[in-house]
Amino acid sequence: MLPLATTTWDENEYQALQTVIDSGMFSMGKYVAEFEKQFAEFVGSKYCVMVNSGSSANLLAIASMFYRSENPLKAGDEVIVPAVSWSTTYYPLYQYGLKIKFVDINKDTLNLDLNQLEAAISDKTRAIFAVNLLGNPLDYQKLETIISGKNIELLEDNCESLGATLDGKQAGTFGLMGTYSSFFSHHISTMEGGLVVTDDEELYHIMLSVRSHGWTRHLPKENKLCVKSDNPFEESFRFILPGYNLRPLDMSGALGIEQLKKIPSIVAGRRKNAVAFRNIFSQVEGISIQKETGESSWFGFAIIVEAGKDKRDELAKVLSDNGVECRPIVAGNFVRNPVVEYFDYEVHGTLTASDMASDCGLFIGNHHYDVTKNLEQVAKLIESVI
Repeated sequence: MLPLATTTWDENEYQALQTVIDSGMFSMGKYVAEFEKQFAEFVGSKYCVMVNSGSSANLLAIASMFYRSENPLKAGDEVIVPAVSWSTTYYPLYQYGLKIKFVDINKDTLNLDLNQLEAAISDKTRAIFAVNLLGNPLDYQKLETIISGKNIELLEDNCESLGATLDGKQAGTFGLMGTYSSFFSHHISTMEGGLVVTDDEELYHIMLSVRSHGWTRHLPKENKLCVKSDNPFEESFRFILPGYNLRPLDMSGALGIEQLKKIPSIVAGRRKNAVAFRNIFSQVEGISIQKETGESSWFGFAIIVEAGKDKRDELAKVLSDNGVECRPIVAGNFVRNPVVEYFDYEVHGTLTASDMASDCGLFIGNHHYDVTKNLEQVAKLIESVI
């Protein structure tokens, strides 16, 4: 009755794939470069680097911070994160030896609780990796006031919130860098894919190198990292940074160009559904729904069951049995996962709202087409359980 995700492709995407196939050149090339250029223009950033996933985008963003010439991150530095997000918000921080400080979320917006965050900042805090959850942007005006004058960098995990805005500015562009995902279930799909945007030219050049083995081949002649010779043979296998192979296929770039054209209509459709969602579900007793900040792009619709975990679990089964796909609210309170045993981390205060999201929350899918009737049916199912 209501799937979690559906395709936004039409004949244009299939033709884009065929064009690359016909060219015989499948690895990262001109279509990726063109998509990066157009994506940067769309969100209002100077630079964009495409990679093979949103998870890789987070990895690339964190890695690049270690190689900047001024004020680089170093192992042991403290980074504040919300306790509710996807796993690969946190993994790059662990992988680069950073101290992770978990802070609770706001029970209404499901984003970082900014009052808790302000109290959590210490003289060791070097960065905040903010997350815009399920399409909803954080209140960056308030956050910028909190960190103004402090030696704290702001990074944004915007993988779930492409097209969201705050006072007309695109989410993902408030910090030093912002990351996006173009996986199938996200706002746009390039099969697999992710992007990092920034206005910092040095970080851009670092990411170009780290994305491709740490070599110089994809750097412009004039760059912030090295003196590049005019000898392409010499520069083909010259390595200057410890890198990865995070490159996307050119097919993903070609798909991205077509998908980018649809973002305004995709987001508009999701926002129209959100109006119906709020109108319908605000009348359902025993639940609460996510409060919007700015203009959310509504990745999905989060629901908190006030009666507690048992009733939430019952609801999840009833929804699934009736063809309504649902999931936990992202990864819930991530501190509960055994993997954190590997982390250097601490928890600021209590994670009351994060626990509530884990125990009492779920989300259902949103789409670019009208799902009002589906939402009405879902509301009736909820009322039958609650």
